[in-house]
Amino acid sequence: MTTTLSAESSPATSTPAAPTLLRFEQLGLTYPTPKGPYPVLENVNLEVRAGEFICVIGHSGCGKSTLLNTVSGFAKPTSGQVLLNGQPIQRPGPDRMVVFQGYALLPWLTAYENVYLAVDSVKPELSERQKREIVNDHLQLVGLGTAAEKLITQLSGGMKQRVAIARALAIRPEVLILDEPFGALDAITKEELQEELLAIWNTQKCTVLMITHDIDEALFLADRLVMMSNGPAAGIGEVLTIDFARPRSREDIMEDPRYYELRNSALDFLYNRFAHDADG
Repeated sequence: MTTTLSAESSPATSTPAAPTLLRFEQLGLTYPTPKGPYPVLENVNLEVRAGEFICVIGHSGCGKSTLLNTVSGFAKPTSGQVLLNGQPIQRPGPDRMVVFQGYALLPWLTAYENVYLAVDSVKPELSERQKREIVNDHLQLVGLGTAAEKLITQLSGGMKQRVAIARALAIRPEVLILDEPFGALDAITKEELQEELLAIWNTQKCTVLMITHDIDEALFLADRLVMMSNGPAAGIGEVLTIDFARPRSREDIMEDPRYYELRNSALDFLYNRFAHDADG
């Protein structure tokens, strides 16, 4: 059974709950192997509201990427389903865009050309002027306006990830899927991009699903932290509600005692109740 934990929050004016955008219903996924069927996910149930920022955390091999691949359409469930706006997800589509840790950019093209290629492929009906405006606006959005004509090979890791985020956002997806996007970056660049991602999300309000191994990153970014149990047959163990006020200040929330209560709850889940098997 999934347990939901929440920080105590101060009274706030009530606002209507956003509609459910994504729904995981009894989701299961099993891969065939030479040794027989291997169940990666089993009986996953979760509702994600429109505009919500969800982080997914768990030990290696617990099915985090597989879970998000069922949303992107790269993996098909063997039982249950994932619904987007009430319709089963059958295949990849531009309404769901993925940003990978390894960038997945075309290195022989410039930053501008990488973003333009996505816009041109998804929105061929737009005029050339409209496409150029969208590309330039999104490169500006991630702070790369002056680096638009640089080849990907000329960019730092942080700049490459900015291009990947600009490319994903430029086609206005309903769901932005982030697979450990900052995992390969140094600590300073990582914090800078976390701040930029939040600033962008605060203005665009797309729905975000993000895999992370970093509890502090999740507590800074997310509305809810979905904590996965260990595989095989992994599922959702607990869901931690992170209700710090937005827009967020890293300094403010780290001075809040509730931050450490939430952090300790996540650590207890990962390293006590669902400690990773040393032999697995």
